[in-house]
Amino acid sequence: MAIGIDIGGTNLRAALVSGSGEILRRVSEKSAPDPELVVGRIADMVRRLDGPQVAAIGVGVPGRVDARRGAVLSGGYVDLASVALAHRLESMAGKPVVIDNDCNMALVAEMAVGAATGHENVVMFTIGTGIGGAVAEGRRIVRGKATAGQLGHIAIDLDGELCKCGRRGCVETTSSGTALGRHIARAGLGPDVGIDALFARAASGDAPARGILNAWAKPLRAAIDTAVAMFSPDLVLLGGGLGEAAHRALADAPALAAWYQAPVLPAKLGDDAGVIGAGLQALAAPASAASARPAGAIRRAVLVNGIPASGKSTVSRGISERMGWPLLALDTIKNPFLEVLGGADREFNRSLGRASYQAIWSVVGEAPAGATFVVDAWFGFQPRELLEDHLRRAGVGQTVEIWCHAPGEVLAERYRARLDRRPAGHPGAAYIPELVELAKRAEPLRRGPLFDVYTTRPVDFDAITAWLRAVM
Repeated sequence: MAIGIDIGGTNLRAALVSGSGEILRRVSEKSAPDPELVVGRIADMVRRLDGPQVAAIGVGVPGRVDARRGAVLSGGYVDLASVALAHRLESMAGKPVVIDNDCNMALVAEMAVGAATGHENVVMFTIGTGIGGAVAEGRRIVRGKATAGQLGHIAIDLDGELCKCGRRGCVETTSSGTALGRHIARAGLGPDVGIDALFARAASGDAPARGILNAWAKPLRAAIDTAVAMFSPDLVLLGGGLGEAAHRALADAPALAAWYQAPVLPAKLGDDAGVIGAGLQALAAPASAASARPAGAIRRAVLVNGIPASGKSTVSRGISERMGWPLLALDTIKNPFLEVLGGADREFNRSLGRASYQAIWSVVGEAPAGATFVVDAWFGFQPRELLEDHLRRAGVGQTVEIWCHAPGEVLAERYRARLDRRPAGHPGAAYIPELVELAKRAEPLRRGPLFDVYTTRPVDFDAITAWLRAVM
């Protein structure tokens, strides 16, 4: 048997699943946007279902997932990119863990025991808060280099609504549950008008209701036609909370071209599809894919974050000395260059800072798997997207954050006191008013677990190291 887990924006579901796809026992918890809270609740559900008969654990995750590496790349309401989910569950349960996109898991279930039983080539759209997608060819999930099948991001209007993926006019912006709410609001109907009421109104000849359903269904039909042209499937499934409603709405939006035809059916398994598929995927995965990640085999980073003079260097050194983890700091890399060059203007100092930042993550990426680094930097000086790219390239699977801060006037005094000890090229006294203003608006990254250090008080390194051992 396996434990199948389905992570949703509203609910977290888990079930004990047999090799034939039968649900033997199920539990659920409320979802949350905090990834650490979600991981804790998943771990609790696993403990309640686990037993000697459980061979593996499968997890369906919303968003972009690299199933081969067992890594979450991005997500929506529940974004688990900051936590090493597979590694943490494996360490806790002592069982191999497989993770994949939640729609891929649902399609696996529908092919095994649902509406796509007996079919080899299937395309699936899941219609909910957003639109997910999955594609199977020869009963195998199509992955491309990592995350193929994001069908909700088929573009149907290049001048349309801005999508969370960064482009405009994705079908998710017109035909998801969220988009349906926008169509209803723009037609002047109240938020209490749901999909069933719309169908009833349209059946009685209500023009606004019919217009809403057309605006919702026609772009989806265009996306389906595009997917059919690309993959030539046996059939197209519509799943998710609004899958049946979308199938019904498509009756008034026939295929746009005779060439691109495939049966379109509602999915059969409903909310059970995710946990069944996750369980079956876990049982089907070869041991090398699920359990080849030994405990500690990911690279980890303790991000000691704070603006200049916030005390993060003291905190970083203390953590490094007590935990035995190597310390990488921007100034450690940058200052020798400033000394050799004999100083520089502020713009060159910034360029050197960016290069040092890249050098830090290059060093981390060259380290053996399982290495842990303490990284001392003001992470707000570069875009968050750049940090995420560095972490991905360096193979960092887990981060925790130590946030160092103090009032602006304290930081100003600290900065002023050490001006004569800094190499030429660092900002001088003229930077102090800017530093004080920065202290008012600076925020932690909140990427993974967070420990707050108010550095006007003595640093409690015992508390920090105990926390690090607990969360890492």
